[in-house]
Amino acid sequence: MSRHVRHVIAAAILLLGVMIALPARAAVVGGFDFDRAQVSVTGLQVPWGFAFLPDGSALVTERNTGRVMQVRPGQTPVAVATISGVSASGESGLLGIAVSPTYAQDQWIYVYFTTANDNRLARFRLSAPSTQNVLLSGIPRATVHDGGRIAFGPDGMLYLATGDAGTTSNAQNASSPAGKILRMNPDGSIPSSNPTAGSRVYSMGHRNVQGLAWDGQGRLYASEFGQNTTDEVNQIVAGGNYGWPTCEGMCNNPSFRNPIVTWTTAEASPSGLAYANNTLFVAALRGTRLWTVSLNGSGGSAGTSAQFQGQYGRLRAVAVGPDGWLWVGTSNRDGRGTPVAADDRIIRVPPAGVNPSPSPSPSPSPSPSPSPSPSPSPSPSPSPSPSPSPSPSPSPQPGGPCSASGTVQTQWSNGYVVQPVTVTNTGTSALSGWRVTFTLPAGHTLSGSWNAALTVSGQTVTARSMAYNANLAPNGSTTFGFQVTRPNGNTATVSGYTCASP
Repeated sequence: MSRHVRHVIAAAILLLGVMIALPARAAVVGGFDFDRAQVSVTGLQVPWGFAFLPDGSALVTERNTGRVMQVRPGQTPVAVATISGVSASGESGLLGIAVSPTYAQDQWIYVYFTTANDNRLARFRLSAPSTQNVLLSGIPRATVHDGGRIAFGPDGMLYLATGDAGTTSNAQNASSPAGKILRMNPDGSIPSSNPTAGSRVYSMGHRNVQGLAWDGQGRLYASEFGQNTTDEVNQIVAGGNYGWPTCEGMCNNPSFRNPIVTWTTAEASPSGLAYANNTLFVAALRGTRLWTVSLNGSGGSAGTSAQFQGQYGRLRAVAVGPDGWLWVGTSNRDGRGTPVAADDRIIRVPPAGVNPSPSPSPSPSPSPSPSPSPSPSPSPSPSPSPSPSPSPSPSPQPGGPCSASGTVQTQWSNGYVVQPVTVTNTGTSALSGWRVTFTLPAGHTLSGSWNAALTVSGQTVTARSMAYNANLAPNGSTTFGFQVTRPNGNTATVSGYTCASP
């Protein structure tokens, strides 16, 4: 072997060693660290939609069982309601779910589901889950193309995405609720501000919409299944027509609105949709991946990328939780996937800059109380954008057998989220409960919390442990979080955490 060749081989080996030694670059996309994703919930049966309660737990619909499950990371899901009349076949069953934006006052939970005769919208309270009030019925049903996503917009109105129910002419029939996005008051009545007087139709010309989300400027987006070639995400405007069945994908017809991004059906089959940090997150079923769509100034696409490709199978639901994490649900037991023993699962992705502890394996736990939490609604403002990096609160101040410290994770012009507040048992014996106090700056008000029961006296806030996170072994820790509203432009944040036993 020549001297030159030996030098080349040696250099190659050295370069390879350097490459191996370098740490892998974190996959931070859209403000979330996908390298630190955690499987947080297992054992669900075809989860379809997520909605969050003020205590930070999620309500999850199971399409085929008709059950509403309450879930917390690391714990076994608990059934808190069964929706009567659900008829599940093919793509139909118990679909979307939403929590009232004024839940602290009215405690309403909304669900959209298929019966033997139609699709319908109903609402109920967790304190009386068997009493279900139907708000809208008669929406055409089928074993395919039932739409199903429901969500409250920043205007306080309830939006409902329907499919064409396999009859393509429904989408262009203004008198039919099928193949539309509907907009209504929380009681199901028709708002006077809708595009057409006396009609719930907000937009039309849709084949099968299963995702709804609003960006920081209040613009609405919808994910939609194409037929044979093209899936899409649309920016939705009041009164807009999106072309189906005249065209699929890019119409380039002045009568219809073009999508902001398209994929082949093999790459996507898009269902759930969420927004955070100037990015849309699209859960893909057949594509078995999570698409991210960066938005430009006009709300169009500035580029796409794929996460989780083939890693967790079919993905149905995606939402940003009140804990600041991205929640993603699989759909591998829907008859079209290849489930593993843990399916169906919820994967949580932490915000960039958070270094989470290992996620606990889901295990049986005391049933969470289905009664409404007295805490205020934690629904984040639709307009926050993350601060460049999390800013730590003042150093922990021991107040007894425990300590507490918090991190300001996200800030915007008139509010911020503190997540996590870490409570640590600093004593030598087990702790059977904890109490953390802190002070809100003048003019700041608490607007949401999770994983703790918070009470306010003046500007002093007291956070008390929940039944499921009260017990801490020596050196053990748990976390909770909260959201604060402050005067526009004010930059002060919470200070002075102290921790003590109850």
